[in-house]
Amino acid sequence: MTATPFHVYDTTLRDGAQQEGMNLSVADKLAIAPLLDELGVGFIEGGWPGAIPKDTEFFRRAAKELRLENALLAAFGSTRKAGTRAWDDPQVRALLDSEAPVVTLVSKFDVRHVERALRTTPDEGLAMITDTVAFLVGEGRRVVVDAEHFFDGYRFDAAYARAAAEAAFAAGAEVVTLCDTNGGMLPHWVTDVVTGVRESLGVPHGRDAAPGDPLLGMHAHNDSGCAVANTLAAVAAGAWHVQGTVNGYGERTGNVDLVTVVANLELKHGLRTLAGGGLEEATRIAHAVAEITNISPYARQPYVGASAFAHKAGLHASAIKVDPDLYQHIDPTAVGNDMRMLVSDMAGRASIELKGRELGYDLSGQGELLTRVTTRVKDAEAQGYTFDAADASFELLLREELTGTRQSYFRVESWRTIVETVVGNAGHDAASRDADAVAEATVKLHAGGERVVATGEGNGPVNALDQALRSALTRVYPQIGKFELIDFKVRILDAQQGTDATTRVLVETTDGQHSWSTVGVGPNVIEAAWESLIDAYVYGLLHAGVEAH
Repeated sequence: MTATPFHVYDTTLRDGAQQEGMNLSVADKLAIAPLLDELGVGFIEGGWPGAIPKDTEFFRRAAKELRLENALLAAFGSTRKAGTRAWDDPQVRALLDSEAPVVTLVSKFDVRHVERALRTTPDEGLAMITDTVAFLVGEGRRVVVDAEHFFDGYRFDAAYARAAAEAAFAAGAEVVTLCDTNGGMLPHWVTDVVTGVRESLGVPHGRDAAPGDPLLGMHAHNDSGCAVANTLAAVAAGAWHVQGTVNGYGERTGNVDLVTVVANLELKHGLRTLAGGGLEEATRIAHAVAEITNISPYARQPYVGASAFAHKAGLHASAIKVDPDLYQHIDPTAVGNDMRMLVSDMAGRASIELKGRELGYDLSGQGELLTRVTTRVKDAEAQGYTFDAADASFELLLREELTGTRQSYFRVESWRTIVETVVGNAGHDAASRDADAVAEATVKLHAGGERVVATGEGNGPVNALDQALRSALTRVYPQIGKFELIDFKVRILDAQQGTDATTRVLVETTDGQHSWSTVGVGPNVIEAAWESLIDAYVYGLLHAGVEAH
């Protein structure tokens, strides 16, 4: 018997886009869809045509511009309105007009919502499902029914929830997706409900289903923190269709993270879920989607986060040096990620040796050097430095111990910065907040055999210092023109000291192809930022292969 392929249904472009602060344009959706297809999902839900003009435009353009290799586009919408006919409902007609081969219909499976939200009878609620599914199937569409509020509805009135599912299947729906819309379920509850529903409806377990058999699906939200566990429980109980979003995007606490789900199913259960081996590209794709949404990737995200395979404690590092698998649940390359060693005051010599190897330095057999570097790291972190998020600063420290000298491209003579606010007639009242503040910095340094004095203006003293330093060095080192500061983080280390507290600054810089992070610590944010900026410029020039002048 030919087995039914497992369904991975991505709803990033529709349900994920409901996340607070996310606003995807049509161009954004057209850029994300090919990434989802490359991941290997089977279905991409593009939006709600007819209800949202932007989504109508997406489907219009997608028909001409998207060339998907693995996925089918799905249009999302609702069943016909109460008291109307499916073929007369403009929202239903819009689903057909989208030209999507798959239509996903959301319908109320909680009788309380039927009576109170739709203000109709249970019988009419069932007829709305039957009529709309039958009409769309008759028009040649594959239909998925999203059973909204299914779990809450099933616990309140199981008979109605089952009747609604029966109506959907009888009318020709391929899948009825059980939705934990409020996100409050726990895994053992999901197991009981999915098993009970599947057996009462006579739906086969997904692993035993033949092509054409009805399937149950799972759509989980993460309000109870159990979205991934609930989805895995549903699959174990026989659901063979999972819905979710890349990076767990979605309203409130988000939808289930689809990448985490498929990674668990493929790597832990041996279940093939994605087409074309896309799991090995999961990290790159998840981060690429994050760039388009303009939402910073979550470093501690399972499987694909920057910290997912990062090791800090010296005890871990000693074991990893012998066998990386001793402290990792999978090989990071299976999801396109990498193991990272974090250098901190918890680091031992093994951590330093492994970190050096990661950066391209063979430190094996150099016990004295490893001891010196380990001591310097511990002493620096006692002063407030952190190297686990500043690889570039650590590499400069390591090179200094290896060569005996600090890499230098210029010698700073002095620097200063001034911030001037012209209040005018506003005085020192609330209106003075509207006054313009101008920051100016002057840097004096020696580079290329000459003394350079440069001035820069900017949006604040740190930006002014960056502009002045860039102005002073660009003529001697034109490669600096490619450098751009892309992130700036400030941390107060001893808050009880108030405005006299020690400050740590982390700076991330890019040359357009690679990025690197540096750290500075000082009695104020400006001095800490200056130290971090200097390291950023030195590291960037070093890795650009520039000779010191």
